[in-house]
Amino acid sequence: MKIYQVDTFTHEKFKGNPACVCVLPEGYIAAEKWMQTLAAEMNLSETAFVQAQPDGCFSLRWFTPTTEVDLCGHATLATSHILWQQGLLSKTKTALFDTLSGRLTVNLIDTLMEMNFPVDPLKPCKQPVGLEMALGAQVVATNEAGLDLLVELENEEALANLQPSIQQIAQIPVRCVIVTALANSASANKSSQVDFVSRVFGPQVGIDEDPVTGSAHCSLTPYWAEKLGKTKMKARQISQRGGDLSVELLGDRVIVSGEAVTVFSGELND
Repeated sequence: MKIYQVDTFTHEKFKGNPACVCVLPEGYIAAEKWMQTLAAEMNLSETAFVQAQPDGCFSLRWFTPTTEVDLCGHATLATSHILWQQGLLSKTKTALFDTLSGRLTVNLIDTLMEMNFPVDPLKPCKQPVGLEMALGAQVVATNEAGLDLLVELENEEALANLQPSIQQIAQIPVRCVIVTALANSASANKSSQVDFVSRVFGPQVGIDEDPVTGSAHCSLTPYWAEKLGKTKMKARQISQRGGDLSVELLGDRVIVSGEAVTVFSGELND
């Protein structure tokens, strides 16, 4: 059984967000406990399990080191990259995935992979008790974003300098805390710009800070599209590894695009 480690939302190795991709043989029945154990062994934000189906689609599931998740952007990007790179899918064909979030599609356009995801609806909400203390920063606005909390800070410097208490964030009853701000280049009206920046903290699902989070942009994209009055934007997640994304709002769907590079491949022993 082949496994791969892929760095996503980057064209450089050891940048972006690493994901493990495990290619299950056709017809193989993988036990959920086994998949969770392998994800814990790999100890990355997510491990993806992909399997070809008779109808030409692929089943796809994602596990953090501690739990299964409904949607994962960077591991979907990594999986698509492996399917095309290893010749498991023609580069001219759309990757079709059946997942817990429904049917997802990914297209290869030159070096960019374009993922089509559902929007996470936003709803303004009160600050959870202890949020500013947990983050160590002043909060501008808070929104419910599906199972997550989307938090805006006053500027990029505040976000970059954030040193949150992960233990305190873990007490907030949400899946992840998505923290965002207007990018410096956007506020300076530069022609070559990143529109918004973000960081994502998910101790509830075993991820203290996720390096780059494709799924978070299902809420970040509509949030900043409304604030900036534009549907196509450039985004950067300013974690230590960092990563770059292109996003586009299409009604109730979001196109999240990025690159990927394979770091290593291997085989699982019996």
